[in-house]
Amino acid sequence: MTKALTDSQIAQFHGKGCIDALPVFNAAELEALNQGLAEELKLLEEGETTKEIREWHEASRFLYDICMNEKILDYVECLLGPNFYLWASNFFIKEPRSLESVTWHQDAYYWPLDPRASLTVWLAFDDVDKENGAMEIIPGSHKGGIFTHNRLEGAGDSVLDLECDTSGFDLSTVENIKMKAGDISIHSDQLIHGSPGNPSDRRRAGLTIRYSPTNVKCDLSINPNFKVYQARGTDTYNYNPKAEVPTEQYGRLYRQHLSIEEAGEEAEAKTWKKN
Repeated sequence: MTKALTDSQIAQFHGKGCIDALPVFNAAELEALNQGLAEELKLLEEGETTKEIREWHEASRFLYDICMNEKILDYVECLLGPNFYLWASNFFIKEPRSLESVTWHQDAYYWPLDPRASLTVWLAFDDVDKENGAMEIIPGSHKGGIFTHNRLEGAGDSVLDLECDTSGFDLSTVENIKMKAGDISIHSDQLIHGSPGNPSDRRRAGLTIRYSPTNVKCDLSINPNFKVYQARGTDTYNYNPKAEVPTEQYGRLYRQHLSIEEAGEEAEAKTWKKN
């Protein structure tokens, strides 16, 4: 059977830490996706932001079906192998003229997962380029392990309170990830990446989806809400709780989200002492 990714693309992922502009949804499908996003946005309550749309694939069949899209899973299987699960999703929406930025960071720093072998799919709901705040990466930075993340003194416009120490990298190598709406990029959990604000008149909406091989175990003492869906293959490890497939077309979650940092200093110290 023909692989979804070429050998060259797979080599690029392992060498750079990211591949991009992978087509998934056509124009008609994309229109339906944005209509569905509009329905999900209606479920936000007063005072909530779009960042609250996190792990809603556990309650929304619309979002679950996106995460389980066969084209996306075909790409992921080329990188993770035949046995992997879905465990997280999160919208990142920068409205026009938004100052919100994302500081340099590594996803794996925030996740109580062992071993570090996960990846993130970034699905573009809009055309994304440098003008409207596209993701930026430091190519090859995923090869150096986990770097120090320093707490910001007044995070300003950043949505994160920590910033990865990039002093050992040549930032002239930074690449901007440009994509058409309906395309995805895929990046390693240890790739250093971030994004600036959106000074343009165009929205920049993207859905991140996280997948891990079945040998990856979550520390449930840090994140007791962690649940997985078998995306491909079988799970012979059974390390993590299984979630039920949602039945409601447009649904939402009401719960506290817990990464290592969100779980508090005790969890952070525990994780980095172990590793």
